[in-house]
Amino acid sequence: MKRRILCSAIVVFGLSGCGGGVLAPEGAASNAFLDQVAANCGKLKIGNQPIEFLLDVNSSDVYFVDETSKLSAGQVDQSTYATDINAFYPTDTNQAALNCIFDQLD
Repeated sequence: MKRRILCSAIVVFGLSGCGGGVLAPEGAASNAFLDQVAANCGKLKIGNQPIEFLLDVNSSDVYFVDETSKLSAGQVDQSTYATDINAFYPTDTNQAALNCIFDQLD
């Protein structure tokens, strides 16, 4: 249920132009990947927030979910994803989380 609400928010932002690109995919595969990232990487931080917070429905940050969904669907490659995430969350502490997320793709 939380994922459905969050995905709806992504669509609203994407359609309004705030997404700045291709809409993130929705559906069982995308949700399963996000759940897998939360379970295996949730305690690691992107920027100053744990991934589990960025994936929570109560988070107002939809950028991480959008980009991670695009990664899982093959709409962005790992290099582009890392560049985008590091630009949006410029803390120089993202690498462990990025490595964990990439490990979930295998």
